[in-house]
Amino acid sequence: MYNIPNLLAFIRLLCAPLMYLLLVNRDLPIFAGIHYSWLDYAAAFLFVLASATDFFDGYIARTFDQVTVLGAILDPLADKMLTLAGFLGLMLLGRADPWAIYLILTRELFITGLRVSAVSHGIDISASWMGKVKTVSQMFAIGFLLMEWPGGTFLLWIAVALTLYSGYEYVRDFFRKATL
Repeated sequence: MYNIPNLLAFIRLLCAPLMYLLLVNRDLPIFAGIHYSWLDYAAAFLFVLASATDFFDGYIARTFDQVTVLGAILDPLADKMLTLAGFLGLMLLGRADPWAIYLILTRELFITGLRVSAVSHGIDISASWMGKVKTVSQMFAIGFLLMEWPGGTFLLWIAVALTLYSGYEYVRDFFRKATL
């Protein structure tokens, strides 16, 4: 139950609200006198740190056979919290198109519900390769938008396309396995 992968996922859980705080609560007294760009840098640092834990917790869990039920719950929850914090914070700052965010978050909620339904019916629709590509594309888009680098909006729409396509794959796989 208590192992390094679960600790890394928990760190990601903590980074998400801290990153969101840095993005949307810039008028707090603790940030007085700090230029907003430094808050962006701090948010980007937390995002990169949290994104790195996503890679390492999965790698360590699989390599050293430390997969746990708690980890199976914490890992996707931490992923969703991190992307939610990043995308909503960026949308509120006016750096991310609200339609793109709406499409991504709707897909995430729908597929999470589908996966819960699948488990209750004994159907395994675990993360696919495209699901991992989707996550990486979302992380790149968030990183570029946090730093206000050129191409961030383009990467966001690439992430939307990959997100919707991976959602299609989950639905397709669910119905294939549900009719067996």
